[in-house]
Amino acid sequence: MNFPLLWHRITHWEYWPLRVIYYPLFPVWLFFSLKARSFFFFNAANPSMANGGMAMESKMEIYKKMPGEFIPKTALIPKDLTVQEMLAEVTATTIDFPCIAKPDIGMKALGVEKIHSREELIAYHNKTRHDFLVQELITYPKEIGIFFVRIPGQKEGKITGMVAKEFLSVTGDGNSTLLELIKKVPRSHFQLQRLRKKWGVKLQHVVGKGEDVVLVPFGSHTRGAKFLDVTDKINPGLAKVINHVCTKIDGFYYGRLDILYTSFEALSQGKSFSIIEVNGAGSEATHIYDPGHSLWFAWREITRHWNYMCTISIANHKKGYPYLSYRDGRAMLRANNRMEAQLKLI
Repeated sequence: MNFPLLWHRITHWEYWPLRVIYYPLFPVWLFFSLKARSFFFFNAANPSMANGGMAMESKMEIYKKMPGEFIPKTALIPKDLTVQEMLAEVTATTIDFPCIAKPDIGMKALGVEKIHSREELIAYHNKTRHDFLVQELITYPKEIGIFFVRIPGQKEGKITGMVAKEFLSVTGDGNSTLLELIKKVPRSHFQLQRLRKKWGVKLQHVVGKGEDVVLVPFGSHTRGAKFLDVTDKINPGLAKVINHVCTKIDGFYYGRLDILYTSFEALSQGKSFSIIEVNGAGSEATHIYDPGHSLWFAWREITRHWNYMCTISIANHKKGYPYLSYRDGRAMLRANNRMEAQLKLI
């Protein structure tokens, strides 16, 4: 990595490793653990999700708990299905190409790919070692992440943060190749190794003046998307829509919805949107990654949301929902680390 790029990473905390951001908050987590009397109290935050949605939860099991009108058509492909069985399952679900393939148990958009053909789907099947999902491609142009919390016993919850996601892209000048455009901006330059694998010889193509090229069509910070805090756009209409959705998900009290939509006005009216992910206790309040926010702001928001999670977990625990034992919690974290390492190979 060249020095200007390294300096940009050092001086912009959003690119720091998660452990550097979160380790200083360990005393805060310890405080909430003592308050809940369990280090793994998060298990009770969302009783209907495995591990409360912290890690190793099945996306398909979460989709099953949601009304079908809110989510894309999705097929679960167990790892032991043959190619023929896999194709038959996709056909039966009436999913067309292009579509999305992603791990059923996943994280950080690892292993998520846009699939354009039967051949690409077969190739994805052959290189994947775990159950995965084939999902209808939603063509709504915008993506937003909405964090929702609801205290057990209350009929309604509230939105505690929102992030708009700009997909990683470049705009041509009529002279520069795609590779040169990527290198001009640190955000895309950081993704160069992955982009080389995806784009190959197309990186040498000169991009026309004013032509926009979407490099990664996913709203993932780890895949280069730019996150913008739009929490100030929360309005009563949107709050009503999100409450309507979330209260229909049995046992869901804390987490983030990732939503594709056409316009903010339509979303606030409950129109033209699709929920592509529901994340539980492991959710980040991703509006913290707005480049305009300081690390101090991020730490305050993380602490604020952990406080919500602790309060919800304690309330659910009093109703009889268990915390994870220390042994089971450690086993879950080890399994999650192994899964992450394997997903990076896809």
